[in-house]
Amino acid sequence: MNTIPLSAQLINLFASVILLLAFAMLAQRRVLQLVNLFALQGATLSVSTLVVAFTTSQHHLYYSAGLTLILKAILLPWILHRLVRRLHVKSDVESLINVPTTMMFGIVLVIIAFNVALPISQLSSTITRGTLGIALATVMLAFLMMITRTKAIPQVVGFLAMENGLFLAATSATYGMPMVVELGIALDVLVGAIILGVFFFQIREQFDSLDIRHMERLKDS
Repeated sequence: MNTIPLSAQLINLFASVILLLAFAMLAQRRVLQLVNLFALQGATLSVSTLVVAFTTSQHHLYYSAGLTLILKAILLPWILHRLVRRLHVKSDVESLINVPTTMMFGIVLVIIAFNVALPISQLSSTITRGTLGIALATVMLAFLMMITRTKAIPQVVGFLAMENGLFLAATSATYGMPMVVELGIALDVLVGAIILGVFFFQIREQFDSLDIRHMERLKDS
C-alpha cells in the first residue's frame, strides 16, 4: 500500500482550503469580508507554494511565495480596503442570482473542473498533480463570482481570485512559471488594480454608485 508523503498531504490540504475560500467568497455578501477572504486565500496560496518549494528544492518558488504573500495577502487587500473606505461602499454585495443558486452552480463547476483535470493530472509527474483539479475549480468559481456580481469591487476581487487559481494551476502542473513571467504578471496585476481604483472613482463621480449596470447609460449618450 502506497502512503502519501506528508508534504503532499499538506499541499493537498492547503489547496482544499483555497477551494473552500473560493466558495466562501462566492457566498459572501459583505465587501470588507470579501476582501479579507481574498487576503486569506492569498496567504494560503503563499504557504502552499512555500511547502512545494521546500519539498521539491525549486528555489525560485521561494521568491514566488514571498511575492504572493506581499502582493496578494498584504498590498492588494490594503489597496482594496482603502478604496472601500474612500468610496463609502455599502456593506452588502449585490448579486444577479441568489446565494443558494450560485452555490449550486459552483458545485456543478467543481465537478466539471475535476473531470476535465483528471486526465491531465495523470500525465503529470509532479508532487502537486493532485491539486490541478482544485486549481481549475478555483478559476471557474472566481469567474462565476465575476459574472454574478453587479458591483465593480467584487468583480475585481473575482478577477484577482481567478489569478490565484491560475498560479495554483501553474504550480500544480510545472512547479510554477519562470520568475521573469511571474514578476511581469505581478506588475500587471498591481498596475491594473491601481487603474481600476481610478476607474471606480470616475464611476462613482458620474453615477453616484459602483453598479456597473449604470455603464449601459453611456450607450445612449
